Parts: sequence; C-alpha cells; structure tokens
Amino acid sequence: MSNQVSIAIAGAGIGGLAAALALLKRGFDVKVYEQAPALAEIGAGLQISANGTEVLDQLGVLETAKQISCEPTGKQIRLWSTGQTWKLFDLGATSVERYGYPYLMIHRADLHSLLFEAVRKQNRNAIKTGARCTGFRQFDDGVTVLFADGSSSTADALVGADGVHSAIRQALFGPDRPQFTGCMAWRGLVPMQRLPERLRAPVGTNWIGPGGHVVMYPLRRGELLNFVGIVERDDWKGESWTDAGSRTECSADFRDWHPDIHEIIGNIGTPYKWALIGRDPLPNWTNGCVTLLGDACHPTLPFLAQGANMALEDGLILARCLEKYDTAPTALQHYEAARIERTTKIVRGSADNAKRFHNPTLAEAAGAQAYVDREWQENRVKARYDWLFEYSAVRAAI
Repeated sequence: MSNQVSIAIAGAGIGGLAAALALLKRGFDVKVYEQAPALAEIGAGLQISANGTEVLDQLGVLETAKQISCEPTGKQIRLWSTGQTWKLFDLGATSVERYGYPYLMIHRADLHSLLFEAVRKQNRNAIKTGARCTGFRQFDDGVTVLFADGSSSTADALVGADGVHSAIRQALFGPDRPQFTGCMAWRGLVPMQRLPERLRAPVGTNWIGPGGHVVMYPLRRGELLNFVGIVERDDWKGESWTDAGSRTECSADFRDWHPDIHEIIGNIGTPYKWALIGRDPLPNWTNGCVTLLGDACHPTLPFLAQGANMALEDGLILARCLEKYDTAPTALQHYEAARIERTTKIVRGSADNAKRFHNPTLAEAAGAQAYVDREWQENRVKARYDWLFEYSAVRAAI
C-alpha cells in the first residue's frame, strides 16, 4: 500500500503507540487521538517476554527499555502458607538463548513514556491529546472519526486501540457482555530498600493458594517491587485502575498468608483495587476500513502476563499488513486473520490459569506438594509457555 495512506488510531496506550511507531517507520501518515489531556503515571508492572521484546527491538527501543527495566534471572512458585519454593523456569541469558530475546519487567508508565517519545521523535505532531473518539462514519474508501467535542477528522483507515471500554468496538458491534469473574485484584509498588534482602531477589514470584494468588517482581533496575494480589471476592465490582483501598483491607484479604506477603503489603504506599471482568473473545473485529487492536478486541485476565505483549504484536502485524496489501480493507482483514487464533488462545489460557493458581488442593502443604509437582512439571510448563515466547510478530505469516 502507498505510504501516503492516512491511518487514524484511537488511543495512545501501549498498543496504539506501538502501531503508530511501526507505521511511522514505514512512512505512513499517522494520527493518534488520545482522550487524556496529558500523560499520567497510571498502572504498575508489565512483563514483556521474548515475543514482546522482539517487537521493541523492531521498533528501535529495546536497548533503552533494558536500561529502565529489570531483567530477571527466572520465575518461581511459592506456597501461600509455608513459603515453600519451586523453580518455574529460568530467564535472563536462558531467555535470549532459547527464544532469541530477553524477558523484561518494566513499569507500564516507563514503557508508555518510551513509546510516546519515540513516536514524537518520528513526528512531533502525530499525537493529539484531549481528543476523545466517540465513533465514526464509514464510506467507500475511508472513514470519518467523530470526537466528543463535536469535531471530526477523516482518514483512510481507523484503528480502535481505545482499551477495554472501547468506543470504536461499541460503534462496530454494540455493547459487550462483561462477566464478573468473582475475583478482585490489589496492586501496589514498594521501594525495594524497605524490604529485607530475601525479598529483593531479581526473580518473578507467583504465590499460589486456595482462593487467591500473588504475583510480585522487581521494576526499574530493581528499585521497586511490583505487587499484584488476586483474591476471590464478590463485593467489589469497580473495573477502574485508580480506585484506592487501604493496606488494612488488602492485608485482611490475605489474612492467613505467609508473613512475607504481609511485610510487602505493609510497605505499599497506596494499594489500588479493581474487579476482574471477563469478556468472551470476539469472533471478528474488522469491518471495512475500521479494525481494533489490543484490549479493545481481546481483553484478557492477567494470568499469563501477555496483555501488553499481545498489543505490541498487534501493532507490528498491523503495520506489516498495511505495508504489504493494496487497500486498507484487504490489509485489515489479513491483520485480523493473522492475529485472531493466537489472541483467542491466550485469552482462554489466561482464564484457565486462574483456576490453576487458586486450586483448593493448595490449602494443605502435603496436598500442595503433589499438586505443584504435577501442574508445574517441566513438560507442562513448556507446553503452557513455549508457544507464547517462541512466537515472532516479525516472521508470522500475514
């Protein structure tokens, strides 16, 4: 396709910015519309596995990302009650050796800022903030994007990268049918210097237990510890990431858990809470000159650590398709076809992991030993993760 084609992207999140950067590097005319008036440090940690860091490399930002993130040596499982530890898999040099690229743990705001500045370096005027997309009007060879202030803009194609509550998705397919999972999540950050040495190891840890689990890992060169605690609880239905809770309430949700968990919770500045809402994968997400990307089309539960990776993959595959095919509708159909099977499998696999992390067998240490030995044996771990990390958005068929 001619790189004079204009692409409008609704949403300047991780996926929207990755797509914009990949397209700008290919010479496309790109405009990103972001509803927020300015960047804000929202969110906490992200795990970017080899399939995602390959995309960062293609976008020219991997080396900078490595300087502001943490490259863990591995991941481990710990039992909620006793703290017993099992190795899950090695990372560090092993990730590079096996999958070709590193595994990074990075603050969402750091990755977002990195991509934002890389887009601005390509074109200082590519991102327009304070522009909330509310819908679109499609015609034979393009689309008019509509904004909350009554203004509009035309483009040859529109990409809805506007998140889990996507206005573009709703305009395409109507309201979605979210389903509360029965779980809510706590998140918080702890300055690593507040913690004892045993909790500062450069590893990711999945604490597993009956009715809940905790994920924790280092960020910002090991300066911060990221904490995410998931608990089965049905009295909180808010899906916002900015609802503050208290350390007392968070600690109560993990009342009988290992003292290490409570030491971490006690050092969180402000813990935030949100309900985990499940959505069935869309059977399709493209119509003519309009498509979706990232959480707008395949929102996933955070149990495989692949949400940001999927958005990065989407952005690169989208750019490759728009570069390869003659018309926007053809390119967008090929983009969807290249992505939908993989993303659907990830969404379903994430839901399955929730059951694995919260199994009632984990209540007693004796039963937990047999359960972990079975569920996290090497072959099963490889079956769950290798297909994720081995994927290449650079080489995938389009």
